[in-house]
Amino acid sequence: MSAVRRALVPLSLGAALLVGCSDSVPDTSAGQTSASSAETPSNGQQFPDVIEVQVTRDGDDAFSFDVTISSPYDSADRYADGWRIVGPDGQVFGEMTLDHDHASEQPFTRSQPGVEIPSGVTMVTVESRDTQNGYGGRTQTVELPAS
Repeated sequence: MSAVRRALVPLSLGAALLVGCSDSVPDTSAGQTSASSAETPSNGQQFPDVIEVQVTRDGDDAFSFDVTISSPYDSADRYADGWRIVGPDGQVFGEMTLDHDHASEQPFTRSQPGVEIPSGVTMVTVESRDTQNGYGGRTQTVELPAS
């Protein structure tokens, strides 16, 4: 048995050397473009991320939201163009639309005052939106401050 093992070791090393010295697989992607490459930034991010949310109570059932979004791919052609505030049952309580990119300001924070949310709701989720891909990315779920 040990003689067989001794014979296999040089054969295994020889095979490894042959594989290591062989030509690599040719690149067949030269000259081809992917349909998604124009839509997906080089870092692969397709959606903006909500990275922080601060909530303050404006009144009995009204709240202000300070939302911080990261979208490092922002350009004039494609950018984070808003967010929405969603209750646990999927009801949308507020939406914010951003009319321009924030390429030179990353991450960025904007405020949305006067969002009315019924008193029975204690938590909401903030979701961000991209001009091309819609809603997606990292969300933040926050507890609403008590009255």
